[in-house]
Amino acid sequence: METLAIGLLGFFTAGYFALAGADLGLGMLLPLLGRDRADRDRIAAALAPYFLGSEVWLVAAAGVFIGCFPELEGELFTELLPVLVLLLAGWVVRDAGLWWRVHGGRAPDVMICAGSWTVVAAWGWALAELLGGAGGMASATVAGVALLFAAHGLGYGALRLTGEPYRRARQLAGGTGRGQTFALTGAVLAALPLLAGAGLPLRENAAAGPVLGLLVPALTAFVPVLLAAQLWLWRATARTGPREGAARTTAFFF
Repeated sequence: METLAIGLLGFFTAGYFALAGADLGLGMLLPLLGRDRADRDRIAAALAPYFLGSEVWLVAAAGVFIGCFPELEGELFTELLPVLVLLLAGWVVRDAGLWWRVHGGRAPDVMICAGSWTVVAAWGWALAELLGGAGGMASATVAGVALLFAAHGLGYGALRLTGEPYRRARQLAGGTGRGQTFALTGAVLAALPLLAGAGLPLRENAAAGPVLGLLVPALTAFVPVLLAAQLWLWRATARTGPREGAARTTAFFF
């Protein structure tokens, strides 16, 4: 059961980084790809349906960590408390900006961009701490993670945006809209938390057998439901017609 619990934690965490990396990365690039209100509407419409879905993966990972490794969770969360505060602040600001866009104005777009950068910086900081980086190494890790998230958002934009934002994203992504950039950066992002967490004493701090016997089967049963929902969401929000047209995702939020 310990091995399966560790596998579930890695699966949910890697899935979150690969999926949330797309909407966070696109949010980071909002001012670069969206030069006017219409362009920013297209970008927001492309990322809006996914931010809640990707956060489900994070909630699932947190549930596995808290339920299956409670002692380690307490120690790690205490050690990373400043990082978690920064992460939560960015999360709230970014999500609030997405919800408040319906009221117009530039402030929500600023919140989306600033919140996305804050969340990504927090994840870079957390990964640096887990990897044992200090000083310049930690700063380099944060910068590298930010660039990776931005590249992932760019690859996602080359796949899902429309109009001028699509053309800008495709050009910056190397002139390809076939998913190569998105697949590569997604794989690297998924591997990052696995690499950073490889040194954690998970097996030694696993919960008692009866607890794992209750939680692990329930969480395992949730996996196909989550995968099916993610696949449906991807297909349901596919853009329609030429890339100059409006994205279908507009219907979800805006």
